[in-house]
Amino acid sequence: MNYILFDDYSWDNLLPLTFTRPVSEIRIGILRIREKWERYLDESCYHLTRDYLSDKYPLKTQEENVLLNSSVLPDEKLVGQVQNLDSGQALVYQDEIIAARLTKYQVDDFRNKEVRDIEVEEYSREILKINHPWEIFLYNGKAIERDFKLLTANRESQPLSNTNQLLGESGIFIEPGASVEGAVINSTQGPVYIGRDAEIMEGSLVRGPFAMAEHAVLKLSAKIYGPTTLGPYSKAGGELNNAILTGYSNKAHDGFLGNAVLGEWCNIGAGSNNSNLKNNYASVKLWDYTEERFIDTQQQFCGLIMGDHSKCAINTMFNTGTVVGVNANIYGAGFPRNFIPSFSWGGSQGFKEYRVDKALEVARTVMKRRNLDLDETEERILREVFNRTQKYRRF
Repeated sequence: MNYILFDDYSWDNLLPLTFTRPVSEIRIGILRIREKWERYLDESCYHLTRDYLSDKYPLKTQEENVLLNSSVLPDEKLVGQVQNLDSGQALVYQDEIIAARLTKYQVDDFRNKEVRDIEVEEYSREILKINHPWEIFLYNGKAIERDFKLLTANRESQPLSNTNQLLGESGIFIEPGASVEGAVINSTQGPVYIGRDAEIMEGSLVRGPFAMAEHAVLKLSAKIYGPTTLGPYSKAGGELNNAILTGYSNKAHDGFLGNAVLGEWCNIGAGSNNSNLKNNYASVKLWDYTEERFIDTQQQFCGLIMGDHSKCAINTMFNTGTVVGVNANIYGAGFPRNFIPSFSWGGSQGFKEYRVDKALEVARTVMKRRNLDLDETEERILREVFNRTQKYRRF
């Protein structure tokens, strides 16, 4: 069967994280949403997303296709019902399509929102669906637990040396090549997963749920409160609480990051902090690209949302509920504004436009350090983001 992950309205709601990717490429728990579906289905998945992303995330159709809502996190029950769909059937949860088995021609109609003659079947169980950025860290604990079971079923963990202090040893899984020495690891509140060739340095304190992907690094004496996820090749130090680093991003020094989501290729300077709780304990408002205004998250704790390739200098102070776009560069004393558009350069004293050629030059340099190239496809995506976000840069 040919499986296609399609983006619905959640793609717009999840900006700026989705400026550079489909929703299914968001990391929550241990895996990206696409990777979860592919493991359950034992099949590759294609993408139905925004046109400017389609070169990197292509669509492939066959005579029969199953469309999957890219913002929905799968589990065994949902996957089983998806696999039992007949041609022309759709699985619906609270009036939203979460899966549909369609012909090649019906997929074309679906893209144009004109599909007809579909038999609707209600899905009665509760689902996890990511519609807003704060739901990524809000649901991260459940996602880690699900992924932990998926990745470790019928497998044995690598042993840990006696230099470590373990609490709740049965909930800890170490992949081959990982290095963990002199750490305190507590899995009584949730599982702890250490990926292949990852490293936890001496003096680190880890409380689950916690996950590190391959080649991630936890620096000396780091303090981790779950649910927290470090994506591949990410580095973390200082204090983290309920934070997700998608991948290739660093918060390697002292400072606090909480109730936060960072995209890829981000860097948080030494001594930087974000507030995740307002002084009056009121619910946090967050910039919403769909409404083009701040909306109430109904969450008391909400910190920093940062798009790909954004950076901040040492001792940067982020206010509660700050949204930073793609390729922003933030520096200087004081608190910068709590909505920083993509390709912005500056801080609390004001911003100017970050020239796209200069931003791409930095991106090339940063990626080269990981032996990766900013190819033409990636460059086109970033240039498109620059153009799409021009209206927000009214400095």
